[in-house]
Amino acid sequence: MTERPAGLRERKKQQTREHISHQATRLFLERGFDNVTIAEVAAAAQVAKMTVTNYFPRKEDLALDLQEAYVQGPAVTVRERGPGESALSALHDSLLASVAAHDPVIGFSGPAFARMVAGSPALTGRLREFHDERERALARALAEETGTTAADIRPRVAAMQLGGVLRLLFEETQRRTLDGHPDEEIARAVTVQAGEAFALLEPALGGYAVR
Repeated sequence: MTERPAGLRERKKQQTREHISHQATRLFLERGFDNVTIAEVAAAAQVAKMTVTNYFPRKEDLALDLQEAYVQGPAVTVRERGPGESALSALHDSLLASVAAHDPVIGFSGPAFARMVAGSPALTGRLREFHDERERALARALAEETGTTAADIRPRVAAMQLGGVLRLLFEETQRRTLDGHPDEEIARAVTVQAGEAFALLEPALGGYAVR
């Protein structure tokens, strides 16, 4: 059975996107994010400049190409939590699994990449936008899962608390990476910190958004 044309097109588009991102990241790491142009990325990837901007409307997203997974991850976790499980518990378990896997989405990016991001105001600013977008996406998911509206303050407060912990642990992972700690050591430390942080939220959110 041959692959359907639509499926083949989507796969080729994804391959093109990944190729562009790979070439961009290579150039950024070699020369610094702010010293590379979109035209140079296009030349390295052997595509038109318009092709690059079609896949990545903002230059920052060429480097931070895991945006979708980062922004939507907690909301997806909440929507897919198991019976009897709270949003708090589901997010804690998901984070621990990501820490054990040294997932780059939660900050295990390697020292060279971490330095590149830390050294670019444009990239650090874009990361802050991702944090805000993730919090809003999580608030929407919590509102849906608890049968409230987007105007209700409770899912927004819960999203701020949960998102704040996730952001703090991301930043801690990046800080330790920049300080030269190996991933295994970072994972052990962040696992302990995650346990402490989620325990602090337990009195307020342990019984919230239980499926």
